Amino acid sequence: MRYLYTSLCFFILIGCAKKESDSPAYKNAELSVEERVSDLLGRMTRQEKIAQMYCVWNDKAKFLLDSTGHFDIEKAKKNFPNGLGQVGRPSDTNGGLTPYDNALLTNAIQKYFIEETRLGIPVFYHEEALHGHAAKGATSFPQPIGLAATFNPDLIEQIFAVVGKEARLRGTHQVLAPVVDVARDPRWGRVEETYGEDPYLVGEMGVAAVKGFQGDGTFKSGDKVVSTLKHMAGHGWPEAGSNIAPANVSERVLREVFFYPFAQVVKRAQPGSLMASYNEVDGVPSHGNKWMLRDVLRGEMGFKGYVVSDYYAVRELNDREGLFGNHVAATHNDAAKLTIEAGVNIELPEIDCFRDLDSLVGAGFIQESLIDELVGKMLEYKFRMGLFDNPYVDAEKAKAYVGNAEQRVLARQSAREVITLLKNENNIAPLDLSKIKSIAVVGPNANRVLLGGYSGEPVFFTTVVDGIKEKAGDKIKVTYSEGCKITTTSGWSNDKVEAPTPEDDRKQIKEALAVARTSDVIVLAIGQNEQVSREAWAANHMGDRTDLDLIGRQNELIDAMVSTGKPVIAFVFNGSPLSFNNLINKVPVVFECWYLGQEMGGGVADVLFGEYNPGGKLPITIPRSVGHVPAYYNHKPAARRGYLFDDVSPLFAFGYGLSYTTFELSVPRLSSGSIKMGESLKVAVDVKNTGARKGDEVVQLYIRDKVSSVTRPVKELKDFKRISLAPGETKTVELEITPEKLSFYDINMKYVVEPGEFEVMVGTSSRDQDLKKVVFTVTQ
Repeated sequence: MRYLYTSLCFFILIGCAKKESDSPAYKNAELSVEERVSDLLGRMTRQEKIAQMYCVWNDKAKFLLDSTGHFDIEKAKKNFPNGLGQVGRPSDTNGGLTPYDNALLTNAIQKYFIEETRLGIPVFYHEEALHGHAAKGATSFPQPIGLAATFNPDLIEQIFAVVGKEARLRGTHQVLAPVVDVARDPRWGRVEETYGEDPYLVGEMGVAAVKGFQGDGTFKSGDKVVSTLKHMAGHGWPEAGSNIAPANVSERVLREVFFYPFAQVVKRAQPGSLMASYNEVDGVPSHGNKWMLRDVLRGEMGFKGYVVSDYYAVRELNDREGLFGNHVAATHNDAAKLTIEAGVNIELPEIDCFRDLDSLVGAGFIQESLIDELVGKMLEYKFRMGLFDNPYVDAEKAKAYVGNAEQRVLARQSAREVITLLKNENNIAPLDLSKIKSIAVVGPNANRVLLGGYSGEPVFFTTVVDGIKEKAGDKIKVTYSEGCKITTTSGWSNDKVEAPTPEDDRKQIKEALAVARTSDVIVLAIGQNEQVSREAWAANHMGDRTDLDLIGRQNELIDAMVSTGKPVIAFVFNGSPLSFNNLINKVPVVFECWYLGQEMGGGVADVLFGEYNPGGKLPITIPRSVGHVPAYYNHKPAARRGYLFDDVSPLFAFGYGLSYTTFELSVPRLSSGSIKMGESLKVAVDVKNTGARKGDEVVQLYIRDKVSSVTRPVKELKDFKRISLAPGETKTVELEITPEKLSFYDINMKYVVEPGEFEVMVGTSSRDQDLKKVVFTVTQ
């Protein structure tokens, strides 16, 4: 009996071992990601590998869904028997899915690829998440140019942790954010998507955003997503401010300005993905630039993720009919070859120039070893995200979390921290609820939903007039008048942009004047809307500007409001800097708001009535006119000599922003007056709140190399810290200068610290009058 039992156990163990050995190694979660990728690649046919380099977006309706927008398994079997790399933006199906339905759809599609294809390779879903998941029901935070005004990386990390979780719960694996382009031309319509003009600030914000999205990079928590850095490189300084135009910069400028944020984010946050830029540098479009994507990005910077193409950019290496072509590739097949050899792993958003990869590889036109390299990296992230082991999401959790009331607290705080006070004559702001009886809320942006580009449809939204009415309650009479229009059309994605007639605008100005005359105070909401400064992605969808003035009859509206003799408080909403000289000259109180997200009205009201003391700072220079462009602060010594009949200084400088209170900074103290090359030093400064209100101040540290082998900027931001102080309170802020912050590309294009004197400038903006200076020496 014992023999029979022992024999039975033996055969059971043999059977279990055989069953275990039949299970492929790549499905064994105990193995390393590298081992699993290697095993899976070894089992894949060429067709299965190439399928991983395909993506569908709009074509998902044709290839994956039925006429009602539900998953169609027969279509999937017909079109993707070998698997599929990515599906773009499932959230936009049928004009926009709820979080619950979004999760159901991603699960249904995933189930096919896991259970019905030969190897069961899961599909990746990518989405836009510039300042919130661009989907129905998601929380919408301020635009990045506004978030940069907070000078608060901790807040940015918190925000994008929420954004990533909202996206992940719906089934998303990868987000096409953040944008770490350095914006050097305010005419460019995509300024709103960036963190401003300074490479250091952009880098710090980019690091924070990626850490928010990816956490510790293990993705084990199940609520993180792969982050995609955009767009490498030079995209933020297009010729003539025209989107995707050439970036006419030297290698030194490219490395020190435009590569810098990418290098920082790659080194410190290890993003899983990166998107190449549409533009060219030195005649080479980025999607075909081996030096940029292989030598610099992967070699020098140490990038370990995968590169995605920008939408339809591979086609543009040849020709994009109706738009333009770079004509560095004779055919779409040649474009595919250039892109793959440059190191782009997948073509977005549709199966286009990569369509014929199977035959091209079979004919030896493209090496299969390149396919293995590029596909292997994308498989790695599918394993790292846990999709082979836990591929589905919980629709009920998505429904409960996404866009709920809890997220409004963070959205409101972010709106408050963005708002930047530019002018406050006679301390008119904040308003005292007990001292006024009526407010006229006037302007084209007073009662308008303003989210900016790449936005979703939040559950909640408060306009300026709604926020003021809610805060005022029954204590104050609040009346509203539009005053004039910026456009008669609306919508960031709407191709059609129409302007109002002068007659219609002037009729509205008269109506607003009548309303304003009966009120104690006028709140003016003006600026831009999403149609007049936006991504210009097609010949019939423009968004770049030839001037920076307020559009339409807004200056006439300003003059009319000022003519009443009543106090006027202006809130400016915009995606890019505006040369609002008339406003600044005539209106006593002006706030720069950018786009504040879904809690716009609440944030404005909190600041207007003094519940929150504004502490934002400008992340980009506001020039006096379009003729002052470029106007960025960290220019070379010979760049701002002066103009005939005009002031060369900006209207408002980078880093500038006032408060309802006042601050006093001590002379900065250095931990050492002299350091050796390779050493660091500390800079300490005492900050005192000398006013009567609690407030935030951003202490900014700038550096200048006094004598160098090549010309250096007059000043460069190298550290900053936002602090909060009670009235009379003093805090000591410690900032750091490291060898990297002193390094630059010398006369021989070596990245070095040169010995000599360095000027340290610490203060509250980049203006000389707001800075206190000390000098230290670097010795060999």
